[in-house]
Amino acid sequence: MAGTAVRRRLTWQVATVAAVRDETATVRTIELRAADWAGHRAGQHLDVRLTAEDGYTAERSYSIASAPGEPVAITVQRLDDGEVSPYLTTELRAGDELEVRGPIGGYFVWDADDAASPLLLAAGGSGIVPLRSILRHRARSGTLVPARLLYSARSLPDVIYRSELDQYTNSVSVTYALTRQAPNGWTGHRGRVDATLLAGVAWRTGRDPIAYVCGPTSFVETVAAGLVSLGYPPQHVKTERFGGPGGP
Repeated sequence: MAGTAVRRRLTWQVATVAAVRDETATVRTIELRAADWAGHRAGQHLDVRLTAEDGYTAERSYSIASAPGEPVAITVQRLDDGEVSPYLTTELRAGDELEVRGPIGGYFVWDADDAASPLLLAAGGSGIVPLRSILRHRARSGTLVPARLLYSARSLPDVIYRSELDQYTNSVSVTYALTRQAPNGWTGHRGRVDATLLAGVAWRTGRDPIAYVCGPTSFVETVAAGLVSLGYPPQHVKTERFGGPGGP
């Protein structure tokens, strides 16, 4: 089914909103029901199209937040000057309909079948979304492949899926880097991800690890370059970036 999901001709279809859940003050997860959904792989994305009464349309791409085999879901961060995200995060309700197209992408994906290399996942801000799909896929598959997550966010309230990520304590090493505000007594990393933090979190290259890095351009470039300098082969550092040059 995974191969079919990549190769099939992509067409728009109507999906019904099954549920919405606020993750943070500006982020919402939207679960969809689409009758013709072919299934997806962890790390893929889909397109959403909104059409106004006057016929004007706006399209945006969103990473899929759910694991293969789960109902398809996206997680959207509100951009106050955006055309699509304000509607999706404030006005959309269960029972509403959206036009969607997907799944899309075959590069930034991870399959549990026959996986052997340790996983290093690095997220900046809402870059956690496709990595959440990978983590859920890993958990559902029962694979013993070890995984570590490095997540850079402005503050703890800005950590998307925080309660879910905290449940991985015994199976995934989760490291937060808080760039703007840290609570009293915080003993974790303060500031942006740097070479020292990355060297402490990254798997040793002798274990042949594979890394998935997603976030704003500056974050992705910093982490990817840092991993290569630690000895990671460039082909083992898969990246996906969004938005402008800024970081979390």
